[in-house]
Amino acid sequence: MIPASITGPLPAPVRQLLAFAWTQTRACAFAIALLSGVAVSTLLPELPVARYDLLVVYGVLLTLVFWARGWENGRDVAVIAVCHVIGLAFELVKVSLGSWSYPEPAVLKFAGVPLYGGFLYAAVGSYVCRAWHLFDLEIVRYRPRATALVAAAIYVNFFSHHWLPDARWVLAGLLGAVTLGTSVRFTVRGVRRRMPLALSFVLIGFFLWVAENLATLVGAWRYPYQEHGWEPVGVAKFGAWALLISVTFVLAAVGRTASAAAREGREVVAEAFP
Repeated sequence: MIPASITGPLPAPVRQLLAFAWTQTRACAFAIALLSGVAVSTLLPELPVARYDLLVVYGVLLTLVFWARGWENGRDVAVIAVCHVIGLAFELVKVSLGSWSYPEPAVLKFAGVPLYGGFLYAAVGSYVCRAWHLFDLEIVRYRPRATALVAAAIYVNFFSHHWLPDARWVLAGLLGAVTLGTSVRFTVRGVRRRMPLALSFVLIGFFLWVAENLATLVGAWRYPYQEHGWEPVGVAKFGAWALLISVTFVLAAVGRTASAAAREGREVVAEAFP
């Protein structure tokens, strides 16, 4: 439901912008709920169950609620689950190298990484999947194989740069090249609009950097320079997120392609056996 303020007596461009912001907020519902849970968990009295373990249960319940309510379908949940797994793999390497830490004890914790950490990446997957539905996204002139290869290289580079030269600027150039001419079509208040895919990565990366600042502020995890008190997350993370979002996008695009193929298959069967 669109708030009355968006449909009120405002100039059309303002209404479009407000509607766009409102839809983006709806797409972020899982992330907002998850971060809210993290924030509330810091206010709880001492309990016999570790805070990180409670957040694992909370993340599972959130996933089930979104699925049961139809806000995410089965293929969305599959994409989100893959995001969770590759996020945990990312965490295991980064935490082992001291890039950041989860200092509190927990039962559901392996090699310093609580299982709830994967839900932070699942939240990004949920955002992409929900945005695809809510905005009725269509990708124009998309190069799936080339984009997937560059996204995979970006993911690997965030591990390998600890031992090999950091290739993120080269990969940023390659990502720009493979997405050159690729655009995202989306609908806001019945109006079809278009945005370059590369620009959408940059914008999402910026807001993920803002979200990371909020997440560390409420104790989701901790960087070494935040050991003695919270400090803003370095702006370099903005660029990192702008690159990493390509991985989530590729996974969501594969899920959408598989879903479309399944629908076409059912339609063929229905026509053959009316």
